[in-house]
Amino acid sequence: MAYRSKVALVYLLGFALDLLNMFVASIAYPDIAQQLHASVTQLAWITNAYMLGLTLVIPLSVWLATRVGERRLILASLLLFGLGSALVAQAGSIESLIGWRLLQGLGGGLLLPIGQALAYREFPPSQRAHFTGVVLLVALLVPALSPAAGGLIVQALSWRWIFYLNLPLAFLALALGAFWLKTDQPNSERPPLDARGLLLAASALSLLLMAVSLLSATDTRAVGVIVLLLGALTLCFYFRDGWGKPGAILDLQLIRNPSLRLAMLIYLCVPGVFTGTHMIAVLYLHNLGVGAAQIGALMLPWAAGSGVAILLGKRSFNRLGPKPLLGSGMLLQCIGIVVLMRIEQPANTPLIIAYALMGLGGSLCSVTAQTLAFVGIAAEKMGHSSALWNINRQLGFCLGAALLSSLLGALGGHAFHACFVAAALLTLIPMASVLRFDSTHVLALLNPSPVEERST
Repeated sequence: MAYRSKVALVYLLGFALDLLNMFVASIAYPDIAQQLHASVTQLAWITNAYMLGLTLVIPLSVWLATRVGERRLILASLLLFGLGSALVAQAGSIESLIGWRLLQGLGGGLLLPIGQALAYREFPPSQRAHFTGVVLLVALLVPALSPAAGGLIVQALSWRWIFYLNLPLAFLALALGAFWLKTDQPNSERPPLDARGLLLAASALSLLLMAVSLLSATDTRAVGVIVLLLGALTLCFYFRDGWGKPGAILDLQLIRNPSLRLAMLIYLCVPGVFTGTHMIAVLYLHNLGVGAAQIGALMLPWAAGSGVAILLGKRSFNRLGPKPLLGSGMLLQCIGIVVLMRIEQPANTPLIIAYALMGLGGSLCSVTAQTLAFVGIAAEKMGHSSALWNINRQLGFCLGAALLSSLLGALGGHAFHACFVAAALLTLIPMASVLRFDSTHVLALLNPSPVEERST
């Protein structure tokens, strides 16, 4: 097996573990609430604490990788993730469970950006679209299959086994990483820690994630708006402090890269907005009298559309470039939202069409954006760009849901059509940037001459 395939497999195992723990925990909520006497707010923090740990540690990952080495950091993160999983499974109170979920998130947050940077560095630009397709295939299958599998585990055993079963996967990835990953090269560079930048970045991310939680509840929405403004202000202070500063915790200058900047905007406005759209759609369809099983089954046409999009993206990115794929993807998701909005009574065919279009459009944007993000990034900057990408990815999923749920709460519980219109318009926000994007340089990197290809 080629070394790049070994690196990719270790990263994909860790990525699958992260996705599994984001999507499967909610299946266990009723049993956890009964056994640990947890409130609805406390149950929400089972996921929020994991997301908080995952996001907060990402800015620190680049500095840690330089200090201790990427291989050591990946192995340590898998060990920490496995330890966190075991402690969550043995938690005797909801407070301890939330605390151990935070620890579990810290392990995942170290693994994702470093593993992603290491994997993408091994693939030349012309092969990254194919690898991105494999990554997104994992991102498609795990959320689609994990809730059903988790339900069977909870029913047959207990909610604790959802977390116990992380251990064999975590230790498999740990063993493969220990045997396969090359030993870290000695590094005389010992960069000092940008403590002020780390404090500002962690504070901004914490405030933004807390705001998401507060905005989702009607009685805390006003406080959530204040916390959101504080988070945005702290983020501005962080950018002012870290922009161009030598040894900054994250190289913010990378945002000047047109490809990375456009890809981050796409992820905020397309996949991020879909998370909020689906949440609003669940409430809307419930009001129309659509059953829970039928609503849950709608993710099947979404998954089918996503699968087609991943294949199209893998095969077409190098030939067509990003512009036609991104433009088509945004339009397809927008049309899917419009079809969903026009459904006035339970009807299978229009619902299937709406979700298939959203899956096709959203995933076409996802596979294109993730490939585009790393096309022109130098190998030595891959860690910083991966950290920025993963922070943006986590915030996109959280903020999309918070924005649309807050809009629904502000306009009244039946203002679904206004929320769908807002979601459709938000999906199209990057269109002007896509049309202005000059893809000449990207196409040159994707299709090198035979001489250049041999030299790499």
